[in-house]
Amino acid sequence: MRRREFIAGLGSAAVWPLAAWGQQAAMPVIGFLSAQSAEVDYKDVTVPFLQGLKETGYVEGQNVAVEHRYAENQFDRLPALAADLVRRRVSVIVANGSQAALAAKAATTTIPIVFAVGGDPVAIGLVASLNRPGANVTGIATLQVELGPKQLQLLRQLIPNAAAFGVLADPVFPSTLSIIGDLQTAARTLGLQLIVVNAKTDSDLETAFASFSQQHVGAALVGPSTFYVQRREQLAALAARHALPAIYSYREFALAGGLMSYGSGTGYLFHQVSIYTGRILKGDKPADLPVQQATKVELVINLKTAKALGLSIPETLLATADQVIECSDQAGTDRRRRSRHAGAGPAVLRGQRAAVAHRT
Repeated sequence: MRRREFIAGLGSAAVWPLAAWGQQAAMPVIGFLSAQSAEVDYKDVTVPFLQGLKETGYVEGQNVAVEHRYAENQFDRLPALAADLVRRRVSVIVANGSQAALAAKAATTTIPIVFAVGGDPVAIGLVASLNRPGANVTGIATLQVELGPKQLQLLRQLIPNAAAFGVLADPVFPSTLSIIGDLQTAARTLGLQLIVVNAKTDSDLETAFASFSQQHVGAALVGPSTFYVQRREQLAALAARHALPAIYSYREFALAGGLMSYGSGTGYLFHQVSIYTGRILKGDKPADLPVQQATKVELVINLKTAKALGLSIPETLLATADQVIECSDQAGTDRRRRSRHAGAGPAVLRGQRAAVAHRT
């Protein structure tokens, strides 16, 4: 199904009566709840989720139905959207992001919930523990509190003489306070000053980058946020306009023109979410499924953006990258180089940088 047709069909899917599903023999229904929009979610979230679901034996429209609910970045809509899915008696709720997961949990204690969140699900009250989540909630988490100090170290490696770095923080994101505290500790160790600017609207983003420029920060760290993911092209453009090197938490930012990312891709996260969703549809209980921590963490560097910023990326940093996006000399396409690695961190490539390279 093409992207435009998929998104156009969501409006009608959202109002189909439950009776229509009942006409198909015992077809389970997945309720998909997101703080973002269908337009943003489609490529990064919906496609990998449906692909992973297919691998578990469930194909949308054949033996499973999916009801989508999008808050369009209006977080106050999430409780009503979650309540609507509960009224429709869906078989399982998939929640994209912390706010959506918390809304789903508040709406039901019986319908299974599978989440993907960028933060500590225990700290924000989603589950009792990672190993034994309890009740009706489980999922996958990227522990951004642990990734933040590494992102700061990568920026320091890139801009070694900077005295201060900026941090763009979303005050609505549930784990922001913990992340900032951890970053402040890491900054003191590195002898850095952190200038933290909160931003939760489009106008806030403009103001934040202007503030970073006025205070002459050497680079910026963009914290995790559902809102920021939705505005990744805008953030990359703002960083370019202010000639500010920046690092982000998800690889989609680097693919959208951001300089550098260190973290997990949302596609990977929702492929994992689909595996748990399939298991629950087959009878597994959320309480028996430990919360997974994202083990695929990648460093992605966009050399095209580095060139536009007038930056020379150190060879030591390039050697640790899992993917390097380069502008080819004539074809005008990107070349991507991936390391073969296992585990949570980026592998160090031995020998020549071009040992594993292919053209896309």
